[in-house]
Amino acid sequence: MKLLRQFQKLKTNKILGRYYGLILLALMAFFFFAVFKLLSPANFGSLDNLYFYLQSSIIYSVGACGFYFIVVMGLFDFSIGANVVLSSIVGVLLSKQFGYIGLLFGCVLCGTLIGFINGLLYIKLTIPSMIVTVGLMLIYESAAYYVACGVKQVLDPSMQAFGRAPGNILLAFAAFLATNAILKYTRTGTYCYAIGSNEYTAKIMGINVNRQKLVGFVLCHLFVGVMAVLSVSYGTSMTATTGMTSMARNFTPLMGTFFGVAFRKYGTAIPAIIIGEFIIAIIFNGFVALGAPTTVQNIVTGAALLAIVAITAQPQKGAVAK
Repeated sequence: MKLLRQFQKLKTNKILGRYYGLILLALMAFFFFAVFKLLSPANFGSLDNLYFYLQSSIIYSVGACGFYFIVVMGLFDFSIGANVVLSSIVGVLLSKQFGYIGLLFGCVLCGTLIGFINGLLYIKLTIPSMIVTVGLMLIYESAAYYVACGVKQVLDPSMQAFGRAPGNILLAFAAFLATNAILKYTRTGTYCYAIGSNEYTAKIMGINVNRQKLVGFVLCHLFVGVMAVLSVSYGTSMTATTGMTSMARNFTPLMGTFFGVAFRKYGTAIPAIIIGEFIIAIIFNGFVALGAPTTVQNIVTGAALLAIVAITAQPQKGAVAK
């Protein structure tokens, strides 16, 4: 407890207080790494393992950055996974004709178009975003199946530069910089936060809330399109699925977004997403190293993430909750 109180004092330190959120995230990452390293020293935590965790986590970090634009406005989207599948398939098919240009533009433009459709239908139908995107998820899954003709689409080995370093790191880093710039230096970022804080007040201020929500959906799925490039390049192939099975792809990016939302008060939303996804990768792979059943992994991982978000999202004493 004494150590915890000493750590809490960092918030008021003029120098270290600015980096309190990053220090807390680094300590979380070290804690989970140390726990699994002690439990499974032979199978977990080597330099090669850490490099693998990083490679996989940055894919979800890009998707989480996109998710952040709508989550901070109180919206949700169940079609993220279906978009990844459909955009990846479109990108692979176009890459066979146009190379890397086809891969990049196919994934990103398809993803952006899906975001526009989602936002437009959400506004026009005036029903909750979760309901709209569940229906659209089923449509996108079916569309992906028909576009792929029911066949697994394999990315040519000569087109897999974004599946390994430095290509994947450079593309992801560009996405992180773009997200940070939009949130900090544009009206779009300001409006997202304003709507999330109080939509009624945002309307009184003159913000076109519906238009901003549409922009949020477009930005969300633009970055999901980038995530599709990284996903299919890393996995080298994509298979269309139906029956809501693509929904499983929603939750890992969403968990990273939770880190961003929780640590937003420290001014470290995007770094929190990146480090948070790395922490999630450590937890997932730690359980794999231990040979734990999937059900146990899901229970403990979910409980740990809920605890992290609950603790970090607690308002400071004397602060007014928004």
